[in-house]
Amino acid sequence: MTESVLNRLKRVTDYWLNKLRNELSPELTYHSVDHVLDVMLCVEHIGHQELLQDEDLALVLVAALFHDSGFLLSRTNHELTSCELVRSQLPEFGFNEAEIEKICAMIMATKIPQSPSSKLAEILCDADLNYLGTEDYFGPSRRLFSELKIANPNITELDWLDLQINFLQDHRYFTDFSKANREPRKLLHLHELLNERKRLLEEKAS
Repeated sequence: MTESVLNRLKRVTDYWLNKLRNELSPELTYHSVDHVLDVMLCVEHIGHQELLQDEDLALVLVAALFHDSGFLLSRTNHELTSCELVRSQLPEFGFNEAEIEKICAMIMATKIPQSPSSKLAEILCDADLNYLGTEDYFGPSRRLFSELKIANPNITELDWLDLQINFLQDHRYFTDFSKANREPRKLLHLHELLNERKRLLEEKAS
């Protein structure tokens, strides 16, 4: 009898989270195990809101588990590297070629600018950037700034504000749940960032 996708999800999650905990660089203050776990929780929540079947939800959870795994090997084109890891690792856990290609398509859709072409990919994309529309936006934002500053020590607070403002202006949610429950607060954060940028520029000018 073929092992259920839910059992395979449990086995690969136990193994892969342990690998990420042991091998991800501590310099990755944003792209950490905590981020992976948060995205998986968001996938589960959005998936239930979007009425996904258990088998489809399990595949999105596997995609969430692996979506930033490329950081184990490289910080550039990490989505592509994540898919290489998916193709090398998931057959050992009983995932077939069709399931693996679905998972890779979801992961590649998270590359900025996001480009989902299925409901499953939309859920992963919205879960990956769920924090943009939550009360806790500034916590992950600070962790991402710290991570970028290690790679680029010359980045300033004003540079970071400009990056965030442009990102929020360009970003959009895809699922009905995220449009209704995350977009409004995301726009409030954008307003706050624009005000902060104005304040910093006035300070520099004075």
